[in-house]
Amino acid sequence: MADAALRLTALAEELLGEKLPVRIRAWDGSESGPPGAPVLVIRHRRALRRLLWKPGELGLARAWVAGELDIEGDLYEALDLMASLIWEHGGETADRVHPVRDPKVRAFAKGLLQLAGPLPPPPPPPEEVRRRTGTLHTKRRDRQAISHHYDVGNDFYELVLGPSMVYSCAYWENGGTLEDAQRDKLDLVCRKLALKEGDRLLDVGCGWGSMAIHAAREYGARVTGVTLSVEQAAFARKRIAQEGLTDRIEIRVQDYRDVRDGPYDAISSIGMAEHVGSVRFREYADDLYALLKPGGRLLNHQIARRPEKDESAYHVDDFIDAYVFPDGELAPVGRTVATLEEAGFEARDVETLREHYALTLRRWVANLEAHWDRAVRMTSPGRARVWRLYMAACALSFEHNKIGVNQILAVRPAEGGGAGLPLRARDWTASATG
Repeated sequence: MADAALRLTALAEELLGEKLPVRIRAWDGSESGPPGAPVLVIRHRRALRRLLWKPGELGLARAWVAGELDIEGDLYEALDLMASLIWEHGGETADRVHPVRDPKVRAFAKGLLQLAGPLPPPPPPPEEVRRRTGTLHTKRRDRQAISHHYDVGNDFYELVLGPSMVYSCAYWENGGTLEDAQRDKLDLVCRKLALKEGDRLLDVGCGWGSMAIHAAREYGARVTGVTLSVEQAAFARKRIAQEGLTDRIEIRVQDYRDVRDGPYDAISSIGMAEHVGSVRFREYADDLYALLKPGGRLLNHQIARRPEKDESAYHVDDFIDAYVFPDGELAPVGRTVATLEEAGFEARDVETLREHYALTLRRWVANLEAHWDRAVRMTSPGRARVWRLYMAACALSFEHNKIGVNQILAVRPAEGGGAGLPLRARDWTASATG
């Protein structure tokens, strides 16, 4: 009799102590759960073996990337419902699958084993980052981490991000298209930095060159962009040549720690500091401070997490670390501001763009879903599934205030303490065109 879904539902509900809000369809064709709810499709019992050997998020992620788990229905609704069970239930559900002394956990594991069979665990999907060795956030290890994330094909990123090729939170000031919102974000950064003709701008983590092009074309800045991604640099240089801006923009494949040709009038760091890591963030702040002239401005655009009651308990999300941003870390915005000030900066403005990032991510997911077959051909089915899951889950995290994103405007004070900003600093709220 085909009853795998019914047995799985019973096991999960016994473990969690409540009804499952999603429907389950198992590999044997059986279904169980509330009608009309999103459906968690378990295509192969290998998914159960992954969960047995890697309980919690990583086991589920491996099954998802491998195509052994899928969702039918509204992806966001399903993730919302499942997150409340897997990651938030009682504040400790993800940990409760580990203790072997808990009789409920032991019964759950025994039931899964009976359904999954005694075979060894499948190998991780090829999209999972290889085991890393060596000291965290050395230049070599950071270069490998950046390559894993960004060197997956410029065509793939163009499909997801659209023509703007901006891989950070857009600024939905006037509604409009994703391209409009990304242009508005780049212009907001330029205005906060008070860029003018001839200013030297260092764009740290320059991506595919969008910020550099906007600053040079619209504000007359002379821009140096640095990235660790060879593919990004090649794409950016091609775009710059097409724009006729090669005399104003230089793109380097270079670690920010190796930039030594300051001083710069301004520095933009947009979506890069998440890669720096807590052990290196003070060094990052010190380096950028040293590269700015007195009175120069830094715009640090960075994702932030909520503070932990016990900060030592913070750990990087297993799925994100293994498949998306290896070695990436998030810090509370207060800690980031404090570190910048410890390095000598004066923080002059903090603007929160949390809801803007949720809107941006939903647009990226829609782009990916609209061009799914092309995305799979450009990369792999597993890679496309990674991006769809992580972007949709992150959109929900921003919406629910689990994470945020902030633009911190900081100044290297001039001798005597002058900051060179007007008394009402937010003069950038008026667009450049008035």
